[in-house]
Amino acid sequence: MQESSSVTLADIARLAGVGMATASRALSNSYGVSARTRQRVLAIAEQQHFVVSPQAAGLAKGNTGRVGVLVPHLSRWHFGAVVEGVETLLREAGLDLLLYHVGDAGDRRRFFRALPPRRKVDALIIIGFPVTEDEQRQLELMGVHIVTAALQEGVSPLVHIDDYVAARRAVDHLINLGHRRIAMIEATDPDLPDLSRRRSTAYYDALTEAGLPIVPELVAVADWGGEEGATCMGTLLGLHQTPTAVYAHSDEVALGAMRTIRRAGLRVPQDISVIGIDDHPLASLTDLTTVRQDPFELGRTTAQAVLALLRGEAVPPTTTLPTSLIIRATTAPPIPDLPAPTP
Repeated sequence: MQESSSVTLADIARLAGVGMATASRALSNSYGVSARTRQRVLAIAEQQHFVVSPQAAGLAKGNTGRVGVLVPHLSRWHFGAVVEGVETLLREAGLDLLLYHVGDAGDRRRFFRALPPRRKVDALIIIGFPVTEDEQRQLELMGVHIVTAALQEGVSPLVHIDDYVAARRAVDHLINLGHRRIAMIEATDPDLPDLSRRRSTAYYDALTEAGLPIVPELVAVADWGGEEGATCMGTLLGLHQTPTAVYAHSDEVALGAMRTIRRAGLRVPQDISVIGIDDHPLASLTDLTTVRQDPFELGRTTAQAVLALLRGEAVPPTTTLPTSLIIRATTAPPIPDLPAPTP
C-alpha cells in the first residue's frame, strides 16, 4: 500500500478511472459529480490513505469555512453549553459548525475510519472524551488543526478546568464546616474516566490531610445522572451511621441525593449537607451549594484557540479555566450530638 505522502491526486484519478478535475470535485464534495462516482473516488482515497493537502485545497478553492465538533453526549447540559459557546464565537467569525455525535465505541470507529479521505473541515474540536493512539494517528492524517476541550489529558492544545482543584474546593468546604463523616457519590462515565478519577482522588486526599479516616462504606458508585444519585443516597441512608454531609461528583447527582434525603423525612442541610460540582442551571433554583465552572466560556475559549491556529498564531498547549465555590443553602455546620438523657 502506498504511503499517504507518495499518493497524489493524479494517482487517485487514475485508479478511479476519472479525470483529475472529477476526482478533485468528488473529494471536496463539490457539485457536478454523480453519487456513484463520488463514492468510488472516496473509497479509493480511503484505501490509499490519501489526504487532500490543506495548502493545495486553499489555493484551489479557499478554506472550507467549517469547524467540526465531536461530542459524546447531546442530552447533557454541560456538553450542550460547551457546544453553544463554540458555535457562538465561530458564527461571529463567519465559520460554520459541523456537529458529530459519537455516542459509543461503534460511532467512534466509524467516524475515525472515514476521516482521512473526507476532509470537510479546517479544524476539529474534541469535547469530553480521550482519543486512543490509533485515533490520534487518524487525526494526524487529516492535516487539520485539532483542539480538545473538557479533558485532563488529550491532544494538545487543551482547554479545561482542573477537576481535582474543583473537587478539593467542595470537600474542603464540608471539612471546614466541621463535618467529619462525609460521604461521596462517585459518578462514573466510560467517556470521562480521568474526570471521575480526579474528583475522587481529591476526596481521599482532603480527608487524609484533615486527619479523617477513609470509610469505604461512605463511598457509593453510580452512573452519571440524577436518578443514579437518588439510588446511591438511599444506600447511604441505610447505613448504621448515616453521613452528616454528602459530596457528589456533579450537581445532577447531588440533586438526586437531595430528593432521597427529603423523601426520607430528613432536612437539607440541618440533618445532611449536600454539595455538587458544575453549577448546573438547576443549582441556583434549588439553592444547591456547588463549585462553579462555566462550560459556555470553556466553549468560547476553545473556539478562540481554533481561530488563533487558523490565523497561524501560536496557542498555549494547555489553558485552565477557573472554578469557584458558590455557597448556597444546602450546606451548614453539623448539628452537635445531644448528650444522652440522665436516667
